[in-house]
Amino acid sequence: MKKTALLFTCILLLFVSHLFAQPVNEGSYYTSFDGTRIYYEVKGEGYPVILIHGFSGTGQGWKSCAVYADLLQAGYKVILIDQRGNGHSDKPHNEAAYANDAEAKDIMGLMSSLHVKNYDAVGYSRGSIITSRLLVLDKRVNKAVMGGMGDAYTNPDWPRRIHAYKALMGDTTLHDVDDMVKYIRSQHFDELSLAYQQKYQPSTSVKELAKVRKPVLIIRGTEDKENGSETGLNKLIPNSALSYVPGNHNTAIRNAEFSAAVTGFLK
Repeated sequence: MKKTALLFTCILLLFVSHLFAQPVNEGSYYTSFDGTRIYYEVKGEGYPVILIHGFSGTGQGWKSCAVYADLLQAGYKVILIDQRGNGHSDKPHNEAAYANDAEAKDIMGLMSSLHVKNYDAVGYSRGSIITSRLLVLDKRVNKAVMGGMGDAYTNPDWPRRIHAYKALMGDTTLHDVDDMVKYIRSQHFDELSLAYQQKYQPSTSVKELAKVRKPVLIIRGTEDKENGSETGLNKLIPNSALSYVPGNHNTAIRNAEFSAAVTGFLK
C-alpha cells in the first residue's frame, strides 16, 4: 500500500496542428489533430528538449526539479507541455480522445507547429511511457531519457494500469490503488479524463523496442521499486544505458544527481 501511495504521489506532483495566439500564464495553446487544445510553454533559444510529465501532473511540476533550470542554464530550449486531460489543456470526455497514441501525436504536432526538425525527449514515470512511443513513432527524436520506469509498461495487460482505470471508474474492490484514488479526489482532478488515460495508456512491445536505435538513458532511483525492472528495460532497448541516482520514485527526479545524469547524457 505504501509503495502504491508513493508512486502516485510523485506522478500526481509531476509530470496537422497550428498555433493559437492565446497566452495563458507563460505559455500558449495549439490545436492538436482532433481539435483538442494543448497548453505548452517554451523557454530558451538552444537545442529543443521536451519534458514530459507523469500521470495527472502538469508541465509546471518540472519547474521544481533541478533539471529544468539546469537545462536552461546549459543553453537548451526547454519545452513544457500539459498532456491532454491535465493542467490547462482540454480534458475531453470521449474515450476516442485518449486512444491510438493521442498523447504522442500531441507532442509530434506541437513540434511540427514549432518547426522543430530534431529534439530530445525527457520523460518521468508515465511520461517515460509516452517517450517510449515517441521513440517508435517520431524520427525527429535524437535522444531520449526515461526516468522512473521499468519494463512493466510493455505488458498491455499491466495490472496496475487496469486497476487504476477500474478504481477511477468506481470499482471499490481494488484496494491496492486506494491511496491514489483518495489523493485524486482530494485534489478535484477530472476523474473521467484520468480514467481514460489509464484505459488507453499505450504499451510498447518488446519487438518495437528491439528496433529502437536512438540513444536512450534509463534513470532509476536507488530506492524506487515501482513499474517493473529497470535492468529488464535496459536489455530490451539495444542502444540504452542505465544510471542510478539517489532517492525513491518521489524524490529521485528532483535531485541534482538526476539533473546531472540528464544533462550529461544529452550533452
